[in-house]
Amino acid sequence: MKIFTILCFLFSSIFFPTICFAESKSETTTAVEKQVAQVNINTATAEELTKELVGIGMSKAQKIIEYREKFGPFISIEQLKEVSGIGQATLDKNIGKITL
Repeated sequence: MKIFTILCFLFSSIFFPTICFAESKSETTTAVEKQVAQVNINTATAEELTKELVGIGMSKAQKIIEYREKFGPFISIEQLKEVSGIGQATLDKNIGKITL
């Protein structure tokens, strides 16, 4: 029985190699999809902020940039709530995506 199992494995490896590699490709894709893009709010452009952050359109992105130009770089993520139009709900949606 053990020999039969080994022969079946070898046969399938030789004649159906895509079956052997299908799982590893799927695992790689899943790992890439799970990566979260992070945005540095002190250096990001308005386009980057809009693309990566939930609930941040071009208007709010411009306000973030204006805030940091006026007051200097953000020293905490919580400080984003000082930008007009950005509240706790928006911050909560993006907390894992924002870096300083």
